[in-house]
Amino acid sequence: MRKNYDFSKAKRNPYARRLKKQVTIRLDAETLEYFKELSKESEIPYQTLINLYLRDCASNRKKLSMKWSPAA
Repeated sequence: MRKNYDFSKAKRNPYARRLKKQVTIRLDAETLEYFKELSKESEIPYQTLINLYLRDCASNRKKLSMKWSPAA
């Protein structure tokens, strides 16, 4: 491995922007804290963990079972 590398002639990956898309999402404080704690344990960034979880849900076609109870 070299001590220094010359990146003066390097080119950006033209496909990098297609790999991920930046979005803004609102999460409960408890949910965010859960992923941040999991991040510390696994040494994986919490954003990556959230993405992996959502990707797993999407690839397995998981759907929420939401049942609303009528207001009392």
